[in-house]
Amino acid sequence: MTIQQLEYILAVDQFRHFARAAEYCRVTQPTLSAMIQKLEDELGVKLFDRTVQPVCPTPIGQKVIDQARVILAQAAQVKEIISEDKQSLSGVFRLGVLPTIAPYLLPRFFPQLMEKYPELDIRVTEMKTQDIQQALHVGDLDAGIIASKLEDTFLTEETLFYEQFYAYVSRKEPSFKHDVIRTSDITGEHLWLLDEGHCFRDQLVRFCQMEAVKVNQMAYRLGSMETFMRMVESGKGITFIPELAVMQLTEEQRQLVRPFAIPRPTRQVVLATNRDFIRHSLLCVLKKEIKAVVPKEMLSLQPIQLSLIHI
Repeated sequence: MTIQQLEYILAVDQFRHFARAAEYCRVTQPTLSAMIQKLEDELGVKLFDRTVQPVCPTPIGQKVIDQARVILAQAAQVKEIISEDKQSLSGVFRLGVLPTIAPYLLPRFFPQLMEKYPELDIRVTEMKTQDIQQALHVGDLDAGIIASKLEDTFLTEETLFYEQFYAYVSRKEPSFKHDVIRTSDITGEHLWLLDEGHCFRDQLVRFCQMEAVKVNQMAYRLGSMETFMRMVESGKGITFIPELAVMQLTEEQRQLVRPFAIPRPTRQVVLATNRDFIRHSLLCVLKKEIKAVVPKEMLSLQPIQLSLIHI
C-alpha cells in the first residue's frame, strides 16, 4: 500500500469516474486503474462497484477511503513541517474562492504570485461558502477566501479587506435617475439575484429587507453576476456588484453604477484555514500579496460603511 494508491482512491471517490480521476491525478487512466486494482488485490476486497455509473465505493471501500483521508492528511502535515522549517514556498496549495470574488480578485495578484514563486502549485476552485467550509473540514482545501465569519471553532479566519456593494442599474429603471440607491427603491420585480445559497445574495437580501424577493424575483435563478450585468446593460432591471468589479468596468459601464445611501453595505472578505494548517510562511505571503493589490481604503471598514456580517 502506498500514499499514491490512497490518493488515487480518493480521487475516484471525489469524481466517481476513473477517467476524470486520472486526469485530476495527472496520470493515464490505465495507470490509475492498475494501481487501484493492485491495492484491491493486496487488501483482498473490492473498493469500488464498477457495475454502476457513476462508480461508487463498496461498503468496505467507504471505510478504507475514510481512513485513507486521515492518513493522507497526516502525511501532508509531515511534509508541511519540513517545508515550513525550510520556509519553502513550494508544493501544492489548494485554495477555494467564492465565485463573486474570484473573477475580480484573482487577476490582480495570481499571475504575479506565480511568477514570484514558480515552485508553488496553487490549485484554485470556485465554490460557495458552505462548500468551502466543508472542504476545509475534510482536508480537501488548505484555505478559502470567503465573505462571512463562519464562527467555526475548527477554522481560523483573518480579514483581508472590506468590499462595498454597488447597484448596477438599467437606464430604463426609475432609480437610474437617482444619484444613490435606497433600499426603498428596490423591489424584487426587476431584480437580478444569484441563486439562494450564495452569501452575496443572502447578505444583500437581509440588508434590503427583501424577504419577499423569493416570491417576486424573476425566474432566472442560476445565472452568474456577469450574466446579470449583461441583462442590465441590455435595458432590463437592477443587479448588485462588488467594488472590485466596478474597478474593471469601462467608462460607459460605470454610468450604470449607483452607490447605496449611507450606511453603505459592505462585505468583510476573510481568509479561512484549518486550525491545524501549519504552512504559516505561505499564508503570510498570500495575505501580503492580496492586501498589496487592493486600494488602501479597502483594508479597513470606513465610517460610512456597514458590515453585512453583523446583519
